[in-house]
Amino acid sequence: MSETGPLVLIVSGPSGSGKSTLVDKILQLPGTMLSVSCTTRLPRTTESSGKWYNFVSEAEFQRMVTAGEFLEYAQVFGKNWYGTPRKWLDEARAQKKDLVLEIDVQGAVQVKRKLPDATAVFVLPPSRAELERRIRARGQDSEDEIRRRLERARQEMLSYSGYDFAIINDDLERAGREAQAIALGSRCRVVRNEDTIREILKSFGG
Repeated sequence: MSETGPLVLIVSGPSGSGKSTLVDKILQLPGTMLSVSCTTRLPRTTESSGKWYNFVSEAEFQRMVTAGEFLEYAQVFGKNWYGTPRKWLDEARAQKKDLVLEIDVQGAVQVKRKLPDATAVFVLPPSRAELERRIRARGQDSEDEIRRRLERARQEMLSYSGYDFAIINDDLERAGREAQAIALGSRCRVVRNEDTIREILKSFGG
């Protein structure tokens, strides 16, 4: 990480596209850390607070909004709220690590607006049929919910051009390598290394 601050990697895409699995691959790289989002939804049976989400009441969430504690936040399907606390930027800076955000398309737009140097990665399923198969395989959603998720996925995928990179997640091993390559490549951008480059040039008398 350079003096420019932590590298911020945004990973987003439709529900069921495999974002979490690819984020796990990125977090296997040394010098990375996850931004843990806040949500007002109830935890699923397999979830515990603090790993992927901090589960908070709606009153607490609104208090955080009013206090300006979120880098981004949005209401999903007109029900639950999700948000990325700003504190993770400070934590990443203090630990000299790159910060990985797994957020939805609405959140990605907000973060890109505030942090234009962030690297935004869009994860796509290979087809509508495959996305529907994955959603059904989870066994968590009603037919109405599945229809809503598929329609929302269609709308979200229209936002692909606002991202820096796209990964088509049809082969997990390949997609994981691509996610790691994007993270490593983003670290090597000239704008992130100018201070170090100038120091090297000084050693040449330049």
